[in-house]
Formats: sequence, C-alpha cells, structure tokens
Amino acid sequence: MRKFGIILLLILFPVFSLMAQGYIDVVVIDAGHGGKDPGAVGSKYKEKDITLSIALKLGNYIEENLNDVKVIYTRKSDKFIPLHKRSEIANKNNADLFISIHCNATSSSRPYGSETFVMGPHKNDDNLEVAKQENASVLLEDNYESQYEGFDPNSPEAHIIFSLYQNTYLNQSLKIADRVQTQFRERVSRRDRGVKQAGFLVLWRAAMPSILVEAGFLSNPREQEFLGSEKGQVYIASAIFRAFRNYKMEMEGDSNQQKDTVKKTKEDIVAKEKKEDKEKEIAEEDAINDDKDDLFFAVQFATSTEKKSVSSFDNIDNVKRYYQNGMYKYFTGHERSLNTAVSLQHKIQKLGYDDAFVIAFYNGERISVSKASKRLAEE
Repeated sequence: MRKFGIILLLILFPVFSLMAQGYIDVVVIDAGHGGKDPGAVGSKYKEKDITLSIALKLGNYIEENLNDVKVIYTRKSDKFIPLHKRSEIANKNNADLFISIHCNATSSSRPYGSETFVMGPHKNDDNLEVAKQENASVLLEDNYESQYEGFDPNSPEAHIIFSLYQNTYLNQSLKIADRVQTQFRERVSRRDRGVKQAGFLVLWRAAMPSILVEAGFLSNPREQEFLGSEKGQVYIASAIFRAFRNYKMEMEGDSNQQKDTVKKTKEDIVAKEKKEDKEKEIAEEDAINDDKDDLFFAVQFATSTEKKSVSSFDNIDNVKRYYQNGMYKYFTGHERSLNTAVSLQHKIQKLGYDDAFVIAFYNGERISVSKASKRLAEE
C-alpha cells in the first residue's frame, strides 16, 4: 500500500471543502451499494434493495414538500456505482448536502438500532468494522488501487491512516447527523446508537456536509423485518426528511420550524413581495458593498430576529449585517480567496462562535459559495 501517497493526498486535499454555505438548494441522495454489490445480506433482504427504496422515498418527500430544493440521486435503479463516483456526482452538481443510506450487519443477531456517521477518525473498533464493511465495495471496482491511492480495504493500518482525514465540513455534518438520530429516537422509536465518526470512502471527497446513515441491522431478525417492510421504509425515510427540513431551516435562518411545505399560493406571493420590499429597504440601510462586480467571501457567525448594533460584537472587527428570511444576519470579512475565508472562519470559531460558516457575496447579493468559487475560477 502506498501509505505516504495517502498521507500526502490527505494533507493536500483542496480547500474547496468549505463550511456549509447557508443555502440548502441541492441535495444528493445516495442509495448504498447496488448492482453486483448487494451490500449486507440478511436471511430475507439485501441491503442494496432496502437502501434504494428508502432513498427514493426520501427524495420524493423532499420534492413534494420543499420545492426550492433540487434532488439528485446517485442511482435510481439496481445499478453498481463506484464509491468515488458517488461523491463526484455531488461535487459536479454543487450539492449542499450529501446523504448516503445504508443498512448494517454483524456476525451476531443481537445488535440493533440506527446510527449516523460522519467522516473522521474512528473512536473504537466497532466504528472501524462498519467502515471496513462499507469500504469493501471497492474490491468490485476496476483498478481501485490507483483510484484510491493504494488504499487496501483489507488492511487495518490503511483505515487508521485514512481516518485521519478531517472533513472541513465536520461541524455541519455533525449537526445534520444529530438531527437524523433525534428523529430516529423521538419520532420512529428506533434505538439510538448515536452519531459516530469513521473513514468512509464514499464520503472522502465530498466537498459539502456529508453523512452516512446506517438505518438498522439486517443481521437482527426483528429489525430486518422492519427494514424490509413498506411501513419501516416510510418511517425511516420520513425521519431523515424531517431532519433534513429542520437542518435546512436552521442553516437558512428560517424561524418557522414547523412549516411542512413551501408550496406557492397567491397569499404566499403577496407576502413574499411585501417581505422583499422590507428586505430591500433594510438592505439600502445596511449596504453590503456598492462596488460593481465585487465578489468576496465572508464568515457569518450570528443571526437574530431583533436588529442589533454591529458594535455589540466587540470581540470581532469589521462586523456587518444583512437581512434575509425575517432574520438579521451578522458577518465579517471581505476575502478574495477560499483559503483566507476558511482561516478567518477558524479564528471566529475560536472566539466562541462554533457554528460560524463561510458565505459569499456578488454585487452586494448573497450567492452560494460553490457559485462564487466557480465564478472566481472563470476569471
């Protein structure tokens, strides 16, 4: 195994993996395994079939209830997709979130419950075993040694080295993972096995917040029946949907947490026009930048329903604010590169603003970080 090649790649991984952009417009849903890769195999069901059914249901819930979100699937049929291609699909589509759905299995029939993973170093041997099981799919890929820089899925050492890679989106990934587990526990009455970290190849190159959901154990007879049933799959998919909706509203500063849909009505349009007029009025007062063609990155660190003086954040220099979705949002920085924006983000987090994240503006208008990065690359 080319160990040093892996270490070098982990160190030099591009810094386009920034913190969450605030807007959640595109989500990629990944049904684990598929085609010649069955995944975990129970006495009655295969992982690849259950994950596909849950993924399609989840996507349908999002499309029906959140019409401002574009849903992209890594697969919509029983098809084999290499692990690196799955995150590549998300990256090419400038996704704001990547959700990979899986089922667990062990040699024992006793373990049961749901758990959600994010990319990071495993804390115990159980987490390592889950990663090894899911990463074993690379053995079905052609020339996987070259594609994954010599990674050996059969080597414990390889997983240890690989797991050292720290996802720049860790805080946001942990946040959505926690929302998923909360829904599993409180709304679906699943045993909560917690939010965990491990080195998953499918999450490795995803340039956005990413989670891997282990919906349950096919090796547990009772849980296998639940996962294989229409009712069980509906419950799992709806739990992930609610977690996604709550995460999206939180990241976008939407205080209306109980809103079930965003379907347009005549009243909605009138209300939106009034809201836009108010935002325009406030924006004229709190002008972000008047320079034409000015594109820059900044770090958002606070939101409030009440308008606060920028001087109230006395431990942060050059604080500015803007108004969006009924919230006043506070940020600092005027960075022309992603690297310096990420560095600033880390500094702000050290001041106690743990959820600070990178945002972008163009001509005084808020745009996604991915669009800003693309525009810079074209200059």
